[in-house]
Amino acid sequence: MRGGQGGKSGGSGKRRRRLERGVGPKVRDFPRPPSVAFAPKIGYYFSMKYHIFIGSTLDDLKSERRELPRIVTELGHTPVMADFLDGSAGSVSKLLQKTIEECDYFIALVAHRYGGPDGISPLFGECAVAARKGIPVLALIIDDKARWKPAKRETDETLVRRLDEFKSKLRGGPFATWSNIPDLCQKAQSLIVQELSLNSRPGWVRADRIIDPTVANEISRLSSENDDLRRRIVRDDGASFAKLQDEEDRALKVLALNKVTLSFYYAPGDNWESPRQFRYIRIFKILVPELVLGKTTSEISRFLGTVLNPDLDRTVRRDYPTPSNSIKKIMTDFSLLKLVKCTHGEEKHADNEVWEITEYGKELYSAYRMRQLDRALVKKADGETA
Repeated sequence: MRGGQGGKSGGSGKRRRRLERGVGPKVRDFPRPPSVAFAPKIGYYFSMKYHIFIGSTLDDLKSERRELPRIVTELGHTPVMADFLDGSAGSVSKLLQKTIEECDYFIALVAHRYGGPDGISPLFGECAVAARKGIPVLALIIDDKARWKPAKRETDETLVRRLDEFKSKLRGGPFATWSNIPDLCQKAQSLIVQELSLNSRPGWVRADRIIDPTVANEISRLSSENDDLRRRIVRDDGASFAKLQDEEDRALKVLALNKVTLSFYYAPGDNWESPRQFRYIRIFKILVPELVLGKTTSEISRFLGTVLNPDLDRTVRRDYPTPSNSIKKIMTDFSLLKLVKCTHGEEKHADNEVWEITEYGKELYSAYRMRQLDRALVKKADGETA
């Protein structure tokens, strides 16, 4: 297992420039790397934690840079920045390059500055390192119509041209535009969640959750046998396969048509606020990766409160930011649909339920994702034909 980076973001501009200058080879583009499929046959793949590097120019984006580590942390992952490194180290450039290469995703935050006073763009070099290692580069580019101080814009025509070319290359991969800090927080969260879903990476896992090789081999063997039996059933009995598809269609329709209202408790705060309606299908697809290893009712409430929070300018409280009775109702309904099952921890009491995804729940989620991907392919083919 690889180790993560820790610490608080900060540091002077001089140390930042010493860290970043001259990092990585020059490249012409930052293509989106091919998605790596990690079959969910072993449960802990769904509980992977990712190291996400955050790169940007410094002086013009101080406030914005403070928000991104918070967003990454609230999503359950580890933010990494050049500010975390020791600027006095002799081989700091190699250390920064190695740090980027060990990350799973790279976020490029871009406004109207290209680089330092000498015209060198440290962010371009960091993106080059990520692209060379096949690390997905997620770009957050300021909207051209957003209000911005003239003092924070490039005035040199050569640097302005280089900046425009840089933004154009970043738009070749996953990106979003933003106009202010609240908009940046919302767009960053959506872009990260979407990319983690569509473009899985190896990630990280706790040592106490790693499966013993002997057990993993046996699981793999049994899984292969199970897949072979499934193929025989489909081949020999088409009616059974059609019935299975009908059951999946019905379950997905039930999830799509039913809604639940969730309120949010903020810190500080003295009452429930911001009630919003959410479809069951949205909550289900958000929770599936979290339920493979099991989550308690309180953990589910905290996770949904963070991910679904409609007011990104405020932070939800830690303990039950969404009502416990609403969470239990959702999980009970999922249990009636045979998507989840309820167990108990070592101490059996009302607030200690542990909810886990069932095999049928995994199959339904897989069918849902396949239909989404199929629709995307159809749209792409229709667009090319037109």
